[in-house]
Formats: sequence, structure tokens, C-alpha cells
Amino acid sequence: MILLAADTAVHLCSACLYDSVEKEVRGRRVEDIGRGHAERLLPVIEETLAEAGRALADLDRLAVSTGPGSFTGIRVGVAAMRGLALALDIPLIGITVFDCMAHMADAEGAVLVVLDARRDEVYAQLFSADRAAAGPPQVLPRGEALGLALQHDAALFGSAAPLVAELGADTSPAVAGALSAVDIAVLAALAADRDPADEKPVPLYLRAPDAKPQEGFALPRREAS
Repeated sequence: MILLAADTAVHLCSACLYDSVEKEVRGRRVEDIGRGHAERLLPVIEETLAEAGRALADLDRLAVSTGPGSFTGIRVGVAAMRGLALALDIPLIGITVFDCMAHMADAEGAVLVVLDARRDEVYAQLFSADRAAAGPPQVLPRGEALGLALQHDAALFGSAAPLVAELGADTSPAVAGALSAVDIAVLAALAADRDPADEKPVPLYLRAPDAKPQEGFALPRREAS
């Protein structure tokens, strides 16, 4: 199976072409752009396909990271990959940033993936030693995340790992890594082994957007004559 994976959840714009039979990456493109995913995602996909000498018609499955992360980035990635899946009539699978990062963590036991949500909070999800989800995705104050990690003897992994670990006094969880973005090759490999029926490409936001319509600026509806 030839699978194309894409990630636009945070500052990276990434694509990967993965051969599930040989378990090899055939093409990969990663750009650290911060913003502008809508303009760069399709060119990044085209460049990835060109590197592998493949075309869209060669694809058997698509995958996309579903967050949490940037509201705009997640929407861009999920919408673009949904459009490709519809046009090519092939399955699309969604993989959360939590799931991918749990499999990236170099730790023997449980892992608590923690991402910086600002406001002294983190996006967090607990995974067991075999990297199965051991709790729901949630937004937690840093102190509660520390308590959760200590309760389950879990290593911390993700952009907020140092922020949570620094709250520990005599006892502090191990920090397995502080990455803020997923490895697109890991995401592709996970998606190749999953059932698309069980992993829907649904955005995982966890928090309402900060931008809201301004009150008092809505135009009155025009009455039909």
C-alpha cells in the first residue's frame, strides 16, 4: 500500500509518501513555515510525490494529523486531505498529535504527552507502556498534569514537558523529549497499520477558538419586500 500523510497542526508543513509493504519512506518534505499552510500544503505534497516518482493516482490511502494544535493549521490539513480523498475515492485516516507523539517517545513505561496550551495550561493525554490510550485528551493546569504523571509513573513528552517537570520539587517525572511537532514518517507508519473506519479525520481542538465575532457589529437582516 502506498500512503500519503500530511501534517499542518503546528509550525511545520509536512508530507510523507510511505510504502507499507517495504515499510519505507519513499518521499518526504518538511518545511518550518509557522503560518501559511494553506498556500504551501499542496506544493509540499507535489514535491513529495515528485521525489518518490509517484502520482496522485498511485495512492491507496491518505492520512492527516488531527491536532491539537493551531486551529487554522488543523482546518487546512483536514480539509485539503478530505478533498483529495473524495477526488481520488480512497480512504483517509486521522491520527492525533497525542497518538503520534506517544509512539515517538523513547520511554519504557507509561507516557504523558503534554503540549503547551498557554495560560498556564497544557493539552494532555496519558498512554500506557504499550502506547495504548490510557485516558482521554484533555486540557489541564500544569500542576494537575504533574500530578497525573506522578500518579502513573509516566514520563513526560511534548512541548510542555519541561514546563510541567519544573513544578516538581523532590520528585519530578522523567522528560523523554520536548518536541512540538510530530515526525511525519511516524504518523504515516501508524496510519498504514490502522483501520480507517476506526480513525476518522475529525479535528481535535480541545478548546474554543480565541477569535470571536464582535458584538454590536452585525448588520440587520434586510426584510423581504
